[in-house]
Amino acid sequence: MFLDVTKETKMNVIEKTIDLGDGRIITIETGKLAKQADGSVTVRMGSTVLLATVCAAKDAVPGTDFMPLQVDYKEKFAAFGRFPGGFTRREGKASDYEVLTSRLVDRVLRPLFPDDYHAEVFVNIILFSADGEDMPDALAGLAASAALAVSDIPFGGPISEVRVARVDGQFIINPTFTQLEKADIDIMVGATYDNIMMVEGEMSEVQESEMLEAIKVAHEAIKKHCLVQKELEAACGKTVKREYCHEENDEDLRKKVHDDLYAKAYAISVSGQGKQERAEAFEKIVEEFKAQYTEEELETKGALIDRYYHDVEKEAMRRAILDEGKRLDGRKTTDIRSIWIETDCLAGPHGAAIFTRGETQSLTTVTLGTKNDEKIVDDVLNQGRDRFLLHYNFPPFSTGEARPQRGVGRREVGHGNLAHRALKRMIPNDYPYVVRVVSDILESNGSSSMATVCAGTLALRDAGVPLKKPVSGIAMGLISENKGTNYAILSDILGDEDHLGDMDFKVTGTKDGITATQMDIKVDGLSYEILEKALAQAKEGRMHILGKITDAQPEARAELKPHAPRIETLIIGKEFIGAVIGPGGKIIQGIQEKSGATISIEEVDNQGIVEVSATNKESIDAAMRAIKAIVAVPEVGEVYEGKISSIMPYGAFVEFMQGKDGLLHISEIDWKRLETVEETGLREGDSITVKLVDIDPKTGKFKLSRKVLMPKPEGYKEAERPARPPRQNNNGGRRDNGGRPHRENHRGGNQ
Repeated sequence: MFLDVTKETKMNVIEKTIDLGDGRIITIETGKLAKQADGSVTVRMGSTVLLATVCAAKDAVPGTDFMPLQVDYKEKFAAFGRFPGGFTRREGKASDYEVLTSRLVDRVLRPLFPDDYHAEVFVNIILFSADGEDMPDALAGLAASAALAVSDIPFGGPISEVRVARVDGQFIINPTFTQLEKADIDIMVGATYDNIMMVEGEMSEVQESEMLEAIKVAHEAIKKHCLVQKELEAACGKTVKREYCHEENDEDLRKKVHDDLYAKAYAISVSGQGKQERAEAFEKIVEEFKAQYTEEELETKGALIDRYYHDVEKEAMRRAILDEGKRLDGRKTTDIRSIWIETDCLAGPHGAAIFTRGETQSLTTVTLGTKNDEKIVDDVLNQGRDRFLLHYNFPPFSTGEARPQRGVGRREVGHGNLAHRALKRMIPNDYPYVVRVVSDILESNGSSSMATVCAGTLALRDAGVPLKKPVSGIAMGLISENKGTNYAILSDILGDEDHLGDMDFKVTGTKDGITATQMDIKVDGLSYEILEKALAQAKEGRMHILGKITDAQPEARAELKPHAPRIETLIIGKEFIGAVIGPGGKIIQGIQEKSGATISIEEVDNQGIVEVSATNKESIDAAMRAIKAIVAVPEVGEVYEGKISSIMPYGAFVEFMQGKDGLLHISEIDWKRLETVEETGLREGDSITVKLVDIDPKTGKFKLSRKVLMPKPEGYKEAERPARPPRQNNNGGRRDNGGRPHRENHRGGNQ
């Protein structure tokens, strides 16, 4: 229902549409909601609705020499008709999914703001409605860019982001959740009309050419999004952006810094020193330069000198690579740093490994758990359980910084997610354990996430996890000039090469193909030719590192470590689940207490899946026996070890299976004739071996025998029955029972 009040509220609603070509339409609308923001748009596709706003400070904070951009993506639980969890029942801190989506948008937007623009910019993207099928994260980049387009904030866009998936050999733009489940390629691509800016995703061991094809398909879709945003920008009259002045420059000082320090910086760039020594040498140069100025002069010139010297360092490093092919640590462009590996290095974890490449080091541990250790996912659109977890930690000491560690940040979430994607498809589908991988970065000088992938492979194999194939990863860099006409692709980049370079391109995979990728481009004009060469060079590097991994650890550990939990799985009928659990969990708790094992049950496809875990086989066997006894179906002819539950004049009742009693008639106790059960010496509570000889088809009662398990005495003869007297003719009348009382039915059964 819509009541038109545009005249009263003076709304100027502008709307543009994008046709995806498969019946779906994306609508971008501005002028209706959040009009006090610098830019605001509503992006709608079907029932999925996103609101994106952008606000920028009027001026920069004094002393700021970077781009203070903050991107926040938030999903409202009401968007999908759900209540948030927790005591307060309101949205709390950002979930990992929201953090990852925020990072996807941030990485495309950040490089496109002017280098000299330092005002604080806040981009907020809110999911207000969803249908559970369309994936809103694929629309977040488009929404953020459109909000910037309808504002006066300086920005080098527009951009857009799309997810491209390959399902049954066909590429799909912005697939649904259902379609994505069957995809062997799942990547998110961010780009301007002219250039690819960001790629992130996972794959099922695809070839480099297939990945490149997916990127091209995504870019063609993005071009349409960019053209529509240009139309929207013109319609809103926002083609001219605000003026700003966030940098005061001293060109004479800039020239002096360059002239005096470039040669010195260049000499250090080609010296091949280690990270710490090189950093100290670079710092010494600028400190010596500053010494010629007084403290009063440095109050105004110090920050400028630091900024200009940073540009000198960047130029020196880039020229050394482009002109001489010399990198900061002395390597050639294709060289991989030295690698050393240690596995089985810690006694406590179920698996552990140290992977060191140059000055980057990861100590990674693996813990094996049971179903009770699964991670519960309760996001707005994603609910379920994760059985494979990977956590990445980046403590300050890894880079020699003296500062406190303040918990898990966006960087840790993003790097951990990349490594998780790289490894998760290599875990066997039917692996019974919940697996947690934790990578602690002990040293960092470039591509610590890729060290996590390599160390993760080693630690998983050390834990005895039968990975389908080992995985390695490498980070590629790029130094380019003149729109990519002159460039150098760098294998296994350093931290400084990432910071001062034009590309950070991470690729992971097995010997048979790529499993995950993450690419950030910081320069315009990156051609598909360069991407293709970078992928080919990355493959060579991956294979080299993979060789080091397999040399150090040819196979996964054949047996779990002694203290690792053992898990056995039992499938039972759906109807037995309640019997195993018992009223209020009494039965299953009793089995766990007696055996020392941990038991979990869930219903899957109308079957009960029982997992029994313990650190020793005796506990598992005891629990399995108890469960099998509950769910077992008695079979005629089988021999059972039972316990006498009660003694009767005509025999004994024996519990031969848990919850199942049968009658051991006095005539079936022994071959000799017995007058009373007491003659045998049997007592209530005694253990006894019996054979199930019959099940009454009508009543389901069980008939047991012990004598059939005993040797028949020599010369034994069955007692002869007395001859039956001739039947009297009562002219059709019924036979009198002669006053004999009716015989009670005491045949075996569940008494």
